[in-house]
Amino acid sequence: MRTLVLWDIDHTLINAGGISADIYAGVFHRLFGRPPEKVAPMAGRTDRAITTETLRHHGIEPTPDLLASFTTALAEAFEARSHEFPSRGHVLPGVHAALKSLAARTDVIQSALTGNMEQIAAIKLTAFALIGYFDLDVGAYGMDAVERPPLVALAQRRAARKYAGEFTAANTVLIGDTPHDVRAGHEGGARVIAVATGATPAAALRVSGAEVVLPDLADTPKTVEAILGGL
Repeated sequence: MRTLVLWDIDHTLINAGGISADIYAGVFHRLFGRPPEKVAPMAGRTDRAITTETLRHHGIEPTPDLLASFTTALAEAFEARSHEFPSRGHVLPGVHAALKSLAARTDVIQSALTGNMEQIAAIKLTAFALIGYFDLDVGAYGMDAVERPPLVALAQRRAARKYAGEFTAANTVLIGDTPHDVRAGHEGGARVIAVATGATPAAALRVSGAEVVLPDLADTPKTVEAILGGL
């Protein structure tokens, strides 16, 4: 039986150095001719939700056409500035080793479950030389839904189609750094490993109900055991 391991990206695998908020603000300014009063909170949320809330805060109705235009501009801006990621951001401790260890197993499929839209997820993972560990075809992304919980079942269906197997809460693990990730896993059908590498402290992640909480991914054997040990 294969295990589907679904990784959050920002503050779980990488710290992007604040580029995302800069790009959102820049795209808003370019499309509407004025800087935004604010960009909606990003941590643990989807690009669809962030964009929708940001537009509504400024009295702009997020019609399907406008959302498409805004997110296309976002993807283009992220691509244009992808060279900035390595200098402004960094891969978090232990990430390369954990991904490599899991990639060496024939019974593990690694993909992304992230609030980033698919193009932006690929840009970030490529910029930090992580993309080779992932089968992004079976991931779920920030334009697939407003909230995160439905993304889990979507990734499971995509994996089932590609790998001709069944993926349920019994063999799906989600790794993330916010209570939004924990909720997504529990409501969507996955066991959750939470890492305290973002803004949410370990105690709050425990309260949110994560099965395992790690300070970071620096201890590779402990990380792999946490991810696969409960299956």
